[in-house]
Amino acid sequence: MLAFFGNHVLEEGELGVYSGSIIDVLGRVGVGEQAVRSTLTRMVNRGLLQRQREGRKMFFGLTPQATRVLIDGRTRIWEQGAVNDDWDGSWTLLGFSLPDSWKRQRHDLRSRLAWSGFGALYSGLWIAPGHVDVSAVVAELSLTAHVKIFHAQAAEVTDIAQMIRDTWDLESIAARYVAFDKRWSAHLGNGPDTDPIGTRLRLVSEWLWTIRTDPRLPARHLPPAWPARTAQETFRRVAQQTHPALTAARAALETRPLHLRPEPDPAATDPAPTDPVPTAASRP
Repeated sequence: MLAFFGNHVLEEGELGVYSGSIIDVLGRVGVGEQAVRSTLTRMVNRGLLQRQREGRKMFFGLTPQATRVLIDGRTRIWEQGAVNDDWDGSWTLLGFSLPDSWKRQRHDLRSRLAWSGFGALYSGLWIAPGHVDVSAVVAELSLTAHVKIFHAQAAEVTDIAQMIRDTWDLESIAARYVAFDKRWSAHLGNGPDTDPIGTRLRLVSEWLWTIRTDPRLPARHLPPAWPARTAQETFRRVAQQTHPALTAARAALETRPLHLRPEPDPAATDPAPTDPVPTAASRP
């Protein structure tokens, strides 16, 4: 669902899409009507979507929270990429200690840290390559008082390649890239696309699923022929091929300007847990 809104709504501003149009597009990738309606309702309840009724039709648009998530995904896909060739040798370390009863907060923090590129060096100490600013994430979860953040470089005695292998499941990450590249390389050889809108949605969704567990580790400390490079090239080729689908969808979707409610003050409410599933914007 976030892939849909990232493709077709993020760049359009405060725009709402008719639920029937969303059902039609997601139906192209095998998602049933009831599942679409249920997901829309859950996303409204979690503060990711707002809805507005026009007559007998319901229109859905992004909240400021969802917009931030999607912009983060856009940066990850189109600006940073999956391959880290320019690592400066720095690391960001984050330590936290939460009460045993805070299971939800612990889950939310770990989930958000994983998307931000962190891995668990030890149980309460997480690490990410480069200078990663997660202060907004910590503040959004109301955990600032329970977290300590440092920026540092490893001493020469540290075997960085071994530390990376101990902290992240490289085999699993590599397998995702290999599977993605195999599937979409085959698609490139299949001739003209009969449903570019559906293809674009599948492409972005699968690429996000592929990269979301990859912290963009320093390429020089990864195994030879790391498959992220080949998979990323395949993704960009298919993205270029399916870019006209965005124009076609813009003409096919029924939309309305939304009058969005102001975002609530996070300090005044207990934030709902959200698993980060950022997605792409509509650039080729």
